[in-house]
Amino acid sequence: MAKSPSALLTDLYQLNMMAAYLEHGLADTGVFELFVRKLPARRGFLMAAGLEQALEFLETVSFTPEDINKIRGLGQFSESFLDYLRSFRFSGDVDAMPEGTVFFPDEPIFHVTAPLPEAQFVETRLVNLLHFQTVIASKAARMVLAAPGKPLIDYGLRRAHGAEAGLLAARASYLAGFSGTATVAAGLEFGIPVYGTMAHSFIQAHDDETLAFEHFAHSHPQSLVLLIDTYDTERAARRVVALAPRLAAHGITIAGVRIDSGDLGEHARRVRRLLDEGGLPAVKIVASGGLDEAALLDLSRGNAPIDSYGVGTSLTTASDAPALDCVYKLQEYAGTARRKRSEGKATWPGRKQVWRNYDEGGRLAGDIVSLANDRQQGEALLRPVMRAGRRLSELPDLAAARNHAKDQLAWLPTPLARLESYHYQVAIGARLRELALEFNLRA
Repeated sequence: MAKSPSALLTDLYQLNMMAAYLEHGLADTGVFELFVRKLPARRGFLMAAGLEQALEFLETVSFTPEDINKIRGLGQFSESFLDYLRSFRFSGDVDAMPEGTVFFPDEPIFHVTAPLPEAQFVETRLVNLLHFQTVIASKAARMVLAAPGKPLIDYGLRRAHGAEAGLLAARASYLAGFSGTATVAAGLEFGIPVYGTMAHSFIQAHDDETLAFEHFAHSHPQSLVLLIDTYDTERAARRVVALAPRLAAHGITIAGVRIDSGDLGEHARRVRRLLDEGGLPAVKIVASGGLDEAALLDLSRGNAPIDSYGVGTSLTTASDAPALDCVYKLQEYAGTARRKRSEGKATWPGRKQVWRNYDEGGRLAGDIVSLANDRQQGEALLRPVMRAGRRLSELPDLAAARNHAKDQLAWLPTPLARLESYHYQVAIGARLRELALEFNLRA
């Protein structure tokens, strides 16, 4: 993104721990893993996203003189610690699941190996970036599955929780299979196709609805989509039919009409009939207004004659499951496995890998999580993406990640692809279970 946020976009306890680690000589190599403990009630799978921004952060994070002066102003840190921050750079390694990869609970998707103070400090921003885009990509993937073959457009900037969230939601939804966004900045930043029509205010500003259509058509003749539900949807559709020949005389073709309210399926059926009878079978119907995957699924199963959808609030806020139980935990320090044993929050210790298996039809058949040096059958999902603080050149771009996400959705077990309840098997390797048991036997 255009400007890197300040290194102060962190939690105070990260600075506290860094200072204490350095003071007491705890600067050996730490291994941290980011994973999700459990799925929300309405999710059968998740989709990893945000890797590009996470690596950009790690590659560029530093403390400016202004940052250091602000930290000094807190009155909590020594000058020797502030001297350390002046030269701070992330020098570690990262392995990660490729963006667009489907994953499940207890599977690490991002693996950091670095000197302990560095690996600790980057936690807050990494979780901030990876968690949010994963939330949105996972929601968007469900919508893509609910409306197979139908273009979906992100309309959600105005309801996003801040500007960065709006931009990254556009990126994450495109990664998951959306066709584009209404957010201009996201289109320019990430190369995402940008779409837009008009608001009801444009119609209301005119004394005559047909005149509003005509004015807009002459101003924006390419890919013309007219909003027809400001007053009476079917009457507006008839006006579109009447207007079409006049516009055609000027070389303007109506590409589509948009319906934004009411019973979208019923309105679409009536509008489709009016357009077809009026000689406009090529005019597409775009629907928007309060849509989520449940509504999309109902419209799809009801064979509503809707050609594409605009989705806003439920996408950019992931309103039914806006947060995941996503954590970043120390799994190894100074070459020794570590385990958190807190009640209800125990971790699987040690540096790990995830192996995926497929059935004869190419669909996901089950995963195995075990220690990284305990090779299991299947495809290893965590792959090298950064070494010594620098990204590897082979990191896929957004287009490649989007294709990967498309493949991942195509390979889902049938119940998950239908958004039905389904328990996907994630097995824990025997050596990993044995290591965890050793920790449990300790005092």
